[in-house]
Order: sequence, then C-alpha cells, then structure tokens
Amino acid sequence: MGYVPFDSAQGKPSQTQDIEIQTADLHGALNGDTVAVELTGVHPRPKGKVVKIETRAKEEFVCSVRAGKIIPDDVRFYAPIGVDTKDFADGDKILVKLISFDGTVAKGIVLKHLGRAGDHRTEMNAIVLEHGFDTEFSAAVQREAREIEKNHAATIAAEVPKRIDFRGVPTMTIDPKDAKDFDDALSVRKIGEDWELGVHIADATFFVHPGTALDDEATKRGTSVYLVDTTIPMLPHELSANVCSLREGEDRLAFSAIFRIHKNGEVLERRFEKSIIRSQKRFTYEEAQEILDDADHTKDSHLSEYKGLSFVTELLTLRDLARLFKKQREKDGAIDFGDSEVRFVLDKAGKPIDIVRKERIETNSLVEECMLLANREVATYVSKLAEKVPEHGLIFLYRIHDTPKADRIDELAVFVRAVGYEFGKKNKKTTARDIGHLLKQIEGKPEEHLIRTATLRAMAKAIYSTKNIGHFGLAFEYYTHFTSPIRRYPDMLVHRILMSHLDGKPMTRREFGALEKMCIAASEQEAKAVDAERESIKYKQVEYMLGKIGQTFDAVVSGVTEWGLYVEDKKSAAEGLVRVRTLGDDFYNYSQKEYALVGQRTKKKFSLGDPVRIKLAAADLATRQLDFELVR
Repeated sequence: MGYVPFDSAQGKPSQTQDIEIQTADLHGALNGDTVAVELTGVHPRPKGKVVKIETRAKEEFVCSVRAGKIIPDDVRFYAPIGVDTKDFADGDKILVKLISFDGTVAKGIVLKHLGRAGDHRTEMNAIVLEHGFDTEFSAAVQREAREIEKNHAATIAAEVPKRIDFRGVPTMTIDPKDAKDFDDALSVRKIGEDWELGVHIADATFFVHPGTALDDEATKRGTSVYLVDTTIPMLPHELSANVCSLREGEDRLAFSAIFRIHKNGEVLERRFEKSIIRSQKRFTYEEAQEILDDADHTKDSHLSEYKGLSFVTELLTLRDLARLFKKQREKDGAIDFGDSEVRFVLDKAGKPIDIVRKERIETNSLVEECMLLANREVATYVSKLAEKVPEHGLIFLYRIHDTPKADRIDELAVFVRAVGYEFGKKNKKTTARDIGHLLKQIEGKPEEHLIRTATLRAMAKAIYSTKNIGHFGLAFEYYTHFTSPIRRYPDMLVHRILMSHLDGKPMTRREFGALEKMCIAASEQEAKAVDAERESIKYKQVEYMLGKIGQTFDAVVSGVTEWGLYVEDKKSAAEGLVRVRTLGDDFYNYSQKEYALVGQRTKKKFSLGDPVRIKLAAADLATRQLDFELVR
C-alpha cells in the first residue's frame, strides 16, 4: 500500500512511520496500490484514510467460485467480486478483471475460465496469472516467432561468413535432465601452455529486435517463470526451445565470451565475439558427473577416448578450472549459500507422490563458475571502457548486491548464538568473510539448513541497476547478467549494450535514458517470478501432505513465536505450525532472547533448531497451511 510517511514530532511526514488505516477507511484500495491519504490523527501513531487511488498495482485476480460467490484467491482482497456466475459452478477457478471497487462493492468481468480447483494444471496456471504473468502469447508474438523459425536455416547460412566459427571446437552443454532451453555451451582447448575457455551464449538479440511484438512481450514479462513441473517462457517455444536454443548437433548463433586462462586460473586475455557453434554433446549434470567420477577411478591414460566419448579430457579440464575460480572467489570473501531445493515426483495427473531433496554435485558448480566468470568479465570490460571516457556518459546494466543492514546482522547474530554459534562482534562491521566462515562451521551439522536460510534472509536482495556498488555475496567489484538471454530480459539488454561497444557505437545515457526504469521493472518481475515459484512449491508440499494426516515425521523447529512453533519436515521441507495451546502440559512463554518457548512450571524449552517428532493434524490446500502436533 502506498502511503504518506509522517513525523509525529514535527506534525509532518517522515520516512520512518507508517500511517495506520482501518479497513473501512481503505475505500477500495488494495495491497500494493499507490494512494493519496488524508491524516485523521497523530497520537499515539499517525492514522489516516484513503482519499484517492492513484494507480492500481494489479487489475486481474484469480478467483474461486464458492457458494455462488466469486472469492479472490488473494486473501488481502477483502470482498467478493460481483460478476455473472450463471456459467460457472462451485469449485471453478476464473480470471477476473476488476472494474470498480469502493471498499464495499466490487465489480468485474470474467476474462478466462481456468478449470476446476485442485486440478494440477489449473492450479499452476492460477499461480502464474495471480502474479501477473501471461500463460499464452498474443497472435502477433506467435506470428513473428513462427516467421523467424521458418527462415532459420537461411539465416544461419547467411551469418556463417560474418562470424567466428567454433563448430570445429569440442563444445558441450550441461543442464538439468528436464531442460528444454539451452542458453549456454562450453568449450575448452589447449593454447600453448594455457587454456582457451569459451562460454557460448545463445544470441537471442539477433532475432529479437526493439520495436517488435517479441521484444515488447519480453520486456513486459522480464523473465521466464519456473514452477514445479513446467516453465512459462519469456520467449515463445519457437525461439526458446528451438531457434535460439543451443541444441546438440545443430548449428546455432552465439555471443561468445572467450578467455585465455593460465594454469593457475588467472584470466590472461578476454574477448567477446559473435560466433557460430555446434554443440557436439548434450550432458545432464548427472551424466557429466558420472564421467568425471569414472575418470577419477580409471588408470587408462587415454582418457579422451574413455567410454567412447571425446569429452572426458575437456570435462576434467573444466572441473579443474572451475575449482580454481571458486577457490579464488572464496579467498576474496564470496559467500556460498548452498542449495536446499526439493524435487517433486508427480503422477500422470500431476499429484505429488514423493518429494526428494535435490543433491548439489560438482558439475553444478562447474557450470556456475564458468557463468560467473563470463558475467563478471563482461561487466568489467564495459565498466573499464566507460571509466576511460567518462565524458561520453556511457552506461551499463549491473547486477548489484548491497551489504546487509546492521540491524539484520544484529538479528542474525542473536539467532545464531541462540542455536549455539558465535557470530558477529560489537563495534565491528560484519564482512562477507565472516558470513562465509559461519557457513563453513555449520557444514554437515543438523542445523545447517536452518542457519543458511536465516543468513540468506538477512541479506539484501540482489537487483538490477545502472549504478554500480558491486556484488557483496559474490565479492565482485563488477557484475552483470549476460549468460541467460533466453529466459532473462536484462541479459538481452546487456548483449545489446556490449555489442554497441564492440561496434564502436556505444549507447550513451542520452540514447538509453530508460534503462534505469527497465532495471526497476526487471527486478520487480524477478521478485514476482520467485514468489510464484515458491507458491507452486508450497502448494505441492501441502498437496503431498493431504493424505498423510495422522502420520508422524522427523522435523526441526524452524521458527518460534508467542502463538507456537513452526516446524519443517526434514524430508519434504514442508513447513507448518504447532500451536502453543496443543503443547498442553504447561503454560509456555515466548522468550525472544532465546528464540524459544519456555514452560512456566517445568522450564521445558523448545528452541529454534531443535529436532522434534511431529504428527500431521490438518492440511488446508486452499490456504496452503499445515497444522502439526508434537509427538511426546
């Protein structure tokens, strides 16, 4: 909700106080809206009422039909929406456009019938639409995409003589098993005593030009959205999974970052070229890891032909280089937050039948380090050029990560000490190395996931900006996003800016005055996409638990409040609440300092990070909530 801050001491707005507005005084304003507010009181805190809605944060809402009423799925929308319901039955989900809302009566029109509540595809589409992303492309966008696909072979043939040809260099992609779009490919070969590393990125901007329906759509979406079992792509399938995708055995246009690397991992030279490549092998992370593991255990000196493959030597070299890159980043103070994602096993109807923790293997790190290198070096290259000619007003798009706020670090320190670790010292600024040291301490410990999550929450959010402040978490002075233009619009902008420099006609602040607005919009779209992904995971976790009421699980206390304990199932990472009233054997007080509930009589303590045995008492799919009870 937009608001006018208020300084009660001066009787005027300040930057530190919110204005309290009762629901009756919202007058139709909804979460995220920008509003004009009239102050109605000052003490003990500012109070006011909405007098005008300047702009709506959103106008389209996913709704469910319940008892003949149209109820928005967003619980912050505090009234039913009046629409004609004769064509819908209870249990249907629909997309509604809000026409008017005065705080009492809401009116709208139905844009789309989504399907039945509880159906897998209906629920996933509902999550995407609720966060403002379209599930389909317009006719104009599809028409442009099909035309590009139809002329693709001729386009490739015409571009070959204009580009550096990497088709004879051993090149591979390494991606998840279910990947459909291949943004990046890797090549490596010996050049004298050094190595030439090629990070080849899909040349999406060659096909997507400013002013086209495709570019307008990519600008609006900002990013692809990844749900439990599907992707809502930023670019249509014809481009994202075909024309732009670096598919095995097919000639593709790329924007290549090429590095000469010393055997100690130092970057000796870098250059950026438009290229044509052909990926000779598409590896999954697991396939590439198996080859590396087998090669480590074989005494065969002819590794380049091991198991009939010609990529063993290249994979081993890439792994060695990645290890050097990572070691240097850690030395510089980079933070590794690890990865604790879950993967769902779904039946044919999309129902979850199992949840497993994703295992992070070294080939994940191998690809990640190569992408980090390319992103850093592109940002460094353009930034150094800009520094040489500051009078030209050259600009760039950075991926920045600010230092965490002091109060967040203080809260983290209290939390970590409550779990049993020393962290943070008074009158001393916490550095990335301090955080990295903490994360090293907890590796393999039962509380590792809990502390990693708390540490991540204490960090500032990484965003896009034209103003560079560096990247705290990665310990990079310059950083950008260059390596995923099929699925992130900022990467496409970076490709265009970099190419303008290589062409000798760099974009200036005057020519690209809207870039900062694009950065803000892209950061907002990224946050929405992350929220949608998390909501899809939460939905499937609760759905998985629906048939397990009464069953018991091993869990950890993931949060402590005065109303109860939040607990997380160790296997599925599903989180729910143990209400304080169900503890039963005592009256429990909340000790904020200890992050614990403490029994008044028995002094029994339930603390953050404690392992517990829990029983599922209730599961509500509509609200995504789980209720547990402790097993004594």
